[in-house]
Amino acid sequence: MEYIAKDYSKGKPRWCPGCGDHFFLASLHKAMAEIGVAPHDVAVISGIGCSSRLPHYMATYGMNTIHGRAAAIATGVKVANPTLAVWQISGDGDGLAIGGNHFIHANRRNIDINMILLNNRIYGLTKGQYSPTSPRGFVSKSSPYGTVEDPFRPAELCFGARGHFFARAVATDAPATIEVLKAAYGHKGASVCEILQNCVIFNNGTHDSVYTKEGRAKNAIYLEHGKKMVFGENGQFGIAQEGFGLKIVSADDPSVLVHDAHCQDNTLQLKLALMGNDDGFPVALGVIRDVDVPTYNDAVEAQIEEVKQKKHYHNFAELLETNDIWEVK
Repeated sequence: MEYIAKDYSKGKPRWCPGCGDHFFLASLHKAMAEIGVAPHDVAVISGIGCSSRLPHYMATYGMNTIHGRAAAIATGVKVANPTLAVWQISGDGDGLAIGGNHFIHANRRNIDINMILLNNRIYGLTKGQYSPTSPRGFVSKSSPYGTVEDPFRPAELCFGARGHFFARAVATDAPATIEVLKAAYGHKGASVCEILQNCVIFNNGTHDSVYTKEGRAKNAIYLEHGKKMVFGENGQFGIAQEGFGLKIVSADDPSVLVHDAHCQDNTLQLKLALMGNDDGFPVALGVIRDVDVPTYNDAVEAQIEEVKQKKHYHNFAELLETNDIWEVK
């Protein structure tokens, strides 16, 4: 069958007008339609938070779980039913604070789930406390004089946990978001997609530099595997290597790098993922890392089959008959 976005849609979203969740939800519906997996073969799992309401608006299987446990539940769903396409939806608070340990181990184990991190750098549902991705000095209800700690950078955390897929998109950039989601689904293993989104109530403008098409033309670079790393309003700049770091050069400079998302060594990929933190470099968007390695769920399934072959019984009835049997009349 061919599907359309409406086939994956259900209910009327209850988010603030202008919230980045609206934009992402529309892109997710469209991406799923283009992927073409039947709604009854999809499970969408979330934790707690504004973004975690998303399963309520999906005409698929879904579960709105408890705070920080989305990755744990998603792992169980995938291992128990490997044929399901499993999508995990978390905010930066739900996914990286109370859920941080699960995020790390889901990447380390390489569970075949698609982890979406909707990053607005704030706790929205609980009314504006700073989150693990809020910048140092950020003033919020829980840090009235500014935070005195440095934030997590999701890419750094993913790579440090031996993650093999990391991509980034902006919620208002529907075409690029759809492509990133399709690439995440196509990756066999744990995939992390950081979606930069705005909270109009408690952290309005946090991603202003790239939230508009004009902003992305000036301040972002779209990375594509096998293509040169060029950016700028007229494609006039490029990224080149300088020692152990990076530098900006003219787009026609022969030293402009070609993006290799499939390279096992993640050194350069991580440098690209961390660009744009007030360092004069553009924010990297698109698929930054995409490397295939064996998955946890495939390994578990293979192990079960291997053990089965060595056993004299394969079900409960056969188990009962493996030892002496007494019949009581």
